[in-house]
Amino acid sequence: MRLDRRIKVQLALFMVIAVTAGAVMIFRYIDAPVLLFGIGRYTVTLELHQAAGLYPKANVTYRGTQVGEVESVDLTRTGARAVLSLRSEFSIPSDLRAEIHSQSAIGEQFVELLPRTGSAAPLKDGDVIAVGDTSAPPDFDSLLNATNRGLAAIPRGNLKTAIDESYTAVGGLGSDLSRLVKGATQIAVDADTNLDSLVTLIDRSAPVLDSQATTRDAIQAWAAHLATITGQLRSHDAAVAGILHNGAAAADQGRQLFERLQPTLPLLLANLASIGQVALTYQPALEQLLVLLPQAVAVEQGTQMGNLNSKQSYRGLYLDFHLNLNLPPTCATGFLPPQQRRAVSFEDYPDRPPGDLYCRVPQDSPFNIRGARNYPCLTVPGKRAPTVKMCESNENYAPLNDGYAWKGDPNATLSGQDVPQLPPGAAPPPRAPAAATNPPPIAPAEYDPSTGNYVGPDGRVYNQSNLSQTAPKHQTWQSMLVPPKGN
Repeated sequence: MRLDRRIKVQLALFMVIAVTAGAVMIFRYIDAPVLLFGIGRYTVTLELHQAAGLYPKANVTYRGTQVGEVESVDLTRTGARAVLSLRSEFSIPSDLRAEIHSQSAIGEQFVELLPRTGSAAPLKDGDVIAVGDTSAPPDFDSLLNATNRGLAAIPRGNLKTAIDESYTAVGGLGSDLSRLVKGATQIAVDADTNLDSLVTLIDRSAPVLDSQATTRDAIQAWAAHLATITGQLRSHDAAVAGILHNGAAAADQGRQLFERLQPTLPLLLANLASIGQVALTYQPALEQLLVLLPQAVAVEQGTQMGNLNSKQSYRGLYLDFHLNLNLPPTCATGFLPPQQRRAVSFEDYPDRPPGDLYCRVPQDSPFNIRGARNYPCLTVPGKRAPTVKMCESNENYAPLNDGYAWKGDPNATLSGQDVPQLPPGAAPPPRAPAAATNPPPIAPAEYDPSTGNYVGPDGRVYNQSNLSQTAPKHQTWQSMLVPPKGN
């Protein structure tokens, strides 16, 4: 038989198609290499308490993906044994649990592999999953019998009521229940997909939950305070609404105010910062002042109530004046020496000498007890000093002497301290030469009434005998002007 060229081409194409279809059927659908030689597969033995309806060719899943099938199911003396044929392309951790589940209500069991951790070594050919790491669903007949016994134990009338109420509760909600079940299923699938992250979250949530349990009282107090605040906001709803309605306009007015004060506002804020620092330092003293001020005002008001409801012609505050001259005497220690003091007749106003001038007698001296030397150092409790710099330094207050008036050399002191007192580390100013043409002004001096002795401005001791207690009682004004003999 002679075949033309067209028939030969058709036969060749048919043969290629037949060979291709046979190869696809053998290698793809029948999976002959796996069936005949086990290529691309490995077997794992699963030990069970009972077969639970598991059958050959049942699916084996891992994280929701089919990874193999059940090759055979055999009975043993203690239960059943199933041989799983798994695909080599999937790496399954050996630390796992195998569970048998039903895919539908009529059966169709399958094996689900649930890994405990992802860091375990993968399963290999010949591994055995122990019976302690497996579970099977309860027998369906036993479950139906238990359900039947449970329903029979319920009185018929109550059971009918329960069924009717259940129908009333969920009747017509099929789509909603279906959506709920699908959502729960999707959540379960997502949780299974992200199992490692979910387990890590659960493990690491313990410290957070412990901290919440530890701070339970604080959280309850916070919730109570929040409830109080929300209650106040609800009670003052109109005021809050007014703030919200008028807040924008008020904020705009405030912005315009700041814009008008822009040239001087930075300087004002800088000054307020210094004042705030001082107020913060002297906070205890300010608190004490605020505590005593109301009582002082009350006492002042009480003194003005004298003879208020009486028939006296005068009513109000009682005042008593007592004339105490030189009691206590004036403190001159720590001020300029007599030769450097200006006469009251001078009308010019030279610059004040550098340094501090204050009464520099001992701190426990009985007079001028509220002087600068006894200022309390608020930043250093227990210390008293006349200046802030001395309070914050290691320097302690040192008096000049224990007298009322100036003593010693007019150009120096007995303690060697400068007058006026200079800050720590400051160099003394140069001394100006004394003017030869201007005589020193007259300065007062204390004297001893028993002897008439007194210390002059130059530091020398003088005696005025006619001032002593032994002086003649009857003196003329001429004798008082004439110096006594020997002086």
